[in-house]
Amino acid sequence: MEIEVLVVLDCPNAETAAERLRRALDDAGLHDTGFTTRVIADQAEAERTGFTGSPTILLDGYDPFAEPGRPPGLACRVYRTPDGPAGAPDLGRLRQAITDAAGEADR
Repeated sequence: MEIEVLVVLDCPNAETAAERLRRALDDAGLHDTGFTTRVIADQAEAERTGFTGSPTILLDGYDPFAEPGRPPGLACRVYRTPDGPAGAPDLGRLRQAITDAAGEADR
């Protein structure tokens, strides 16, 4: 599985997202699976990549937390979590997204 974290420069939630992603991968038994972080530098790149806010986690190029109709842009992203709005996806939903993506990759 190819995993990428897309961020804007100096994103205040990038570290939290990376920590949760690492924990979710470990919880799913994917200890050897790594990920890369890529900085989205400008609006043109945001539009080319479909980037809708920082941080965005892509699993095999797919954004499991995408909200239909949200336009591309250089902004902080807000995730809906059981505890309310947050700057990174909650661990449970992230773990489920990884498990689902790993199952798709096995097919």
